[in-house]
Amino acid sequence: MSNTVLQLPEESLLQVINHYEKKQIAAKAPYIRFTAKLTDTVVTVYKSGKVMFQGAGAEREAARWGSASPSAAKTVSTKGDTLPPDFANKSVLGSDETGTGDFFGPITVAACYVPAEGVALAHELGVKDSKQLTDDYMRKIAPDLKEAFTHSVLTLKNDKYNAVQSKGWSQGKIKALLHNQALKHVLRKMAPEKPDAILIDQFAERGIYYKHIKDEEEIIRENVLFSTKAEGLHVSVACASIIARVAFLEEMDALSRKAGVTLPKGAGKIVDEAAAKILLKHGEEFLQSVTKVHFANTKKAKDLAFKRRSK
Repeated sequence: MSNTVLQLPEESLLQVINHYEKKQIAAKAPYIRFTAKLTDTVVTVYKSGKVMFQGAGAEREAARWGSASPSAAKTVSTKGDTLPPDFANKSVLGSDETGTGDFFGPITVAACYVPAEGVALAHELGVKDSKQLTDDYMRKIAPDLKEAFTHSVLTLKNDKYNAVQSKGWSQGKIKALLHNQALKHVLRKMAPEKPDAILIDQFAERGIYYKHIKDEEEIIRENVLFSTKAEGLHVSVACASIIARVAFLEEMDALSRKAGVTLPKGAGKIVDEAAAKILLKHGEEFLQSVTKVHFANTKKAKDLAFKRRSK
């Protein structure tokens, strides 16, 4: 399905609405100002001033009102599989994870399916590389993304993470298992529809990824592509990243309430200080329940706590 998006001034938007008024249908979301359905094209006017034309006649109808602005996207240097032409506009199931480098909190993995006709909507909802977005902004748009697109999000809490890690599971294996499971969940939800491709934000070479999950009963292999910096290659991965991040933040909120303090993110000195305070106040068992125990921060927190006890 063809998609064309124009950014128009208010005067032009009113002209568009007036022109298609007889074909108007009910808007399906609060951020949509006007929708019209033609024989071969759907015209959607958003409150932001953008107009999206979808369908076989999209280019024809868009040409009445102007030309699409050239993409302002930056060239992204990536490693991984070669993607098909016009990949950004295809129907793609993307997956990403977060929390792997944080001492406090879980690992979360999300998969999200964005069909070709939903690419413009995802951008309209404010989706971009999550590294360019604040946590507060992601919290704000995540509910709309989850309502608009088929998705699955998995949260591996600290107790379970520490249990499997102590058995010798690497983070790579843990992530691979979670990605495979999240993708499997989405494919089941969207069946019988299938994506043009599946894109995993690459954290391991293909062979290593599949070695990690070789004992799984169901392994997702069909049309699977791997690439680094995948958030910039298809909006489905960016959506997955945002959904995963918000799930991580929500679990951090719960752990902060449990600890009685706001837990810092990352694994730097501020994290060591917070961990030492928690260790002194709640004890080692409690600290383990909210952290990834094998991180070097555990020893650093113990050393800091010991020095404070010795004073």
